[in-house]
Amino acid sequence: MRQAVPTPRAIRRGAAAAAVAAALLAAAAPTVPARADSGPGSAADTSPPVRIDRKDPDLKLRSGAELAPGRVLDIKSVVETGDGDERREDTNVAVTFALQAEVLFDKDSSSLGTAAHAKIRAIADEVTKQRATTLRVFGFTDNLGSTAHGVELSKERANAVQRQLAEDVGSSGVSYQIRGYGELFPIADNATEEGRRKNRRVEVSFPRHG
Repeated sequence: MRQAVPTPRAIRRGAAAAAVAAALLAAAAPTVPARADSGPGSAADTSPPVRIDRKDPDLKLRSGAELAPGRVLDIKSVVETGDGDERREDTNVAVTFALQAEVLFDKDSSSLGTAAHAKIRAIADEVTKQRATTLRVFGFTDNLGSTAHGVELSKERANAVQRQLAEDVGSSGVSYQIRGYGELFPIADNATEEGRRKNRRVEVSFPRHG
């Protein structure tokens, strides 16, 4: 009797079936945590480095696609006083000052205190230095009291800071965006007094020149 010789097609089908079976067995096997010394480059790693086929079509851009333009990362510098009363943030495009409400106002008040004028004057000097023509003055509160009261108080405080800024900058060519956000956008946890104190603040920001 002649012995049947498998055809190339049958061999390929058998190999594919064997691969599927091996994959199913591997999936059913329990996961064994890797040893700390078994990673790439470790003493226990004897496998050769993975070779990358530079001609692999999966590594190429599809037809019509283009690489995104390069950009400079927006690096931020943050300087804050030890007590957290003042904070300055610098990025490639903007400067932001944040002053805690206690530095500027009495409790639940929107009238500037005597210490506030020197703080705002320092911001005005930086505005002049940066030749900024658009300033944003935003007020914020903690989450105590009603939402409506917080929004109103934060806006009144932002307005008070803006009026003093306009006087110190002394330029009619500067425009202002004024907002009162109340308890929105906290920067600290309102569950503690320390956090609420940081959230009660006025922020002044403007574009950076050069």
